[in-house]
Amino acid sequence: MPLSLSAAVHSELLIQKSRFLGCVEPVTDRREAQVRVAARWAEHPGASHVCWALLAGGQSAAVDDGEPGGTAGRPMLEVLRHQDLDGVLATVVRYYGGVKLGAGGLVRAYTDAVAQALLRAVKVPRLRWLPLGCSLPYALEGRLRRELAAAGARGLQVQHGSVMVDCRFELPDERLPALRAQLDALGQGRLLWHAEGEPPVHG
Repeated sequence: MPLSLSAAVHSELLIQKSRFLGCVEPVTDRREAQVRVAARWAEHPGASHVCWALLAGGQSAAVDDGEPGGTAGRPMLEVLRHQDLDGVLATVVRYYGGVKLGAGGLVRAYTDAVAQALLRAVKVPRLRWLPLGCSLPYALEGRLRRELAAAGARGLQVQHGSVMVDCRFELPDERLPALRAQLDALGQGRLLWHAEGEPPVHG
């Protein structure tokens, strides 16, 4: 199972008078990553470069931000891939110290800045949330709510119709089989399942 991080972790390297400020942090997608990169620029307006790499739900990025092609973003991305991470953004802020490091030196610097931060990071399982829904009789709504709470569902939305209650929620994919089995037994054929954007189907 891919891993993410519980919180942001930072590192700092000084190499040939250049400062490399690394950060690895959990993010949900590319949009959030771009917000965090913009925030890093705001925190370090005098920096020479803010390079970054992203792995999040099939979205990836490797940005050199003016460094020679392939010397920053790609090596940073490889560190994330090597550790089977997902939902993680790596950024490295560089303050240029006046001494050129060469392509090999830059690759090592950006790789090490990310790797040093990851050494202190707490890794946690990355849950994949599935949007789901079901329709059921009013009499079963209370039991459904209890079962969803026990399964760790989130974002519950309920609409009360004339005959049935329509519920939508998100659930970690690994918990879905057990929950469906419990609810199908509870509903005894009266519960209709529907995935997000799909018509109801019998469970």
